[in-house]
Amino acid sequence: MPSQKSYNVFTVSILGFLFTLHAVFPAYISSTFLAQFTGEESVGFVYSVSAILAIVSFFGLYRVLNRIGNYRTALLLMSLEFIALIGLSVFNSGWLVIPLFAIIFVAVALVGFNIDLFLEEVSNEKATGKIRGQFLTVVNIAWIVAPILTSMIMTNGDYWKIYLTAAIVLLPTIYLTHHNLRGFIDPKYPKINLKTTIRQIKSDTNIFGVFVVSFLMQFFFAWMVIYTPLYLHDHIHFSWKEIGTMFSIMLLPFVFIELPLGRLADSRFGEKEIMSIGLIIVALSTAMMSFVVDANVVLWTALLFTTRVGAAMIEIMTETYFFKKISLTQANITSVFRAVRPLANVVSPIIAILLLPIISFKFIFAVLGLIMFLGLRYSLALEDTR
Repeated sequence: MPSQKSYNVFTVSILGFLFTLHAVFPAYISSTFLAQFTGEESVGFVYSVSAILAIVSFFGLYRVLNRIGNYRTALLLMSLEFIALIGLSVFNSGWLVIPLFAIIFVAVALVGFNIDLFLEEVSNEKATGKIRGQFLTVVNIAWIVAPILTSMIMTNGDYWKIYLTAAIVLLPTIYLTHHNLRGFIDPKYPKINLKTTIRQIKSDTNIFGVFVVSFLMQFFFAWMVIYTPLYLHDHIHFSWKEIGTMFSIMLLPFVFIELPLGRLADSRFGEKEIMSIGLIIVALSTAMMSFVVDANVVLWTALLFTTRVGAAMIEIMTETYFFKKISLTQANITSVFRAVRPLANVVSPIIAILLLPIISFKFIFAVLGLIMFLGLRYSLALEDTR
């Protein structure tokens, strides 16, 4: 019979899977959907504004957590997002669609932080790599399943079906949270003083280094999620069915290599070596995307797959390293760590928007590859936790 702690880890992992599944359904079609209202060149602004709102929300979240707790906060945010998803499946006006998208963007970011707190409460520091690896493996299965299902559901540009499906999948997520996690014991969440927290982060070169690498990884994800579907669909002219298949295969490394790498980081190898190799793989393979112009499904799938091999290496090592370094009581640092993702969603589209008028669309991937090389300076300077 499994222990209570293993049961809780399992519960949080299933919660993570369901929540990620609902979030991924629209992830790769939202930029194309929004471009109908904003234009291809301006869609990044919607992501940037939404991300700014998420960052602001992160720094006010501690008040809500201390007042009603993590469990009720998660339920409230999920319920709000459910309403917004229904709205996107019904309305077709930019004045309504863009605010609803922003609500969903913010809610997804904050609930991801809620789930982090649930997982951290049941984690064991000596097995952080294993637990985080198991969690990320389960969660990343959703990233593989969702693109295939999306390509099957959306046949003629009927985006509303995807948002409705996401809302339906969110319902069991809400139920699981309500039924299984009401006993979560909240610590005292410290007020997030941004200056003090940043000073704490910068005073520890290892924490600061993993923050920089994590930011670059999220920068990569933000850039690729927004611009890869646009490029493949509108410039290379792949169908959504082809794109869905390619994306599902592309994401397989997150399922197959993160768990074993997490275990290796606990027992044999240091995090920084694996992290650094991942950065090199991501940088080179992403840059190569600028020089492949043929609509060859096999070639593009192999190239996209390679980018995610590197990204999976970076993701599990940054997660493992960070959560070995901090505790549940340091929710202020965890909050800023999770704010790195929306921050990347602010910076990444803005840089792309500035580049698009002066370079060809395809060369933004070469620029992204060069940017990813910058992470090596910080990953190689980390002190391994073993």
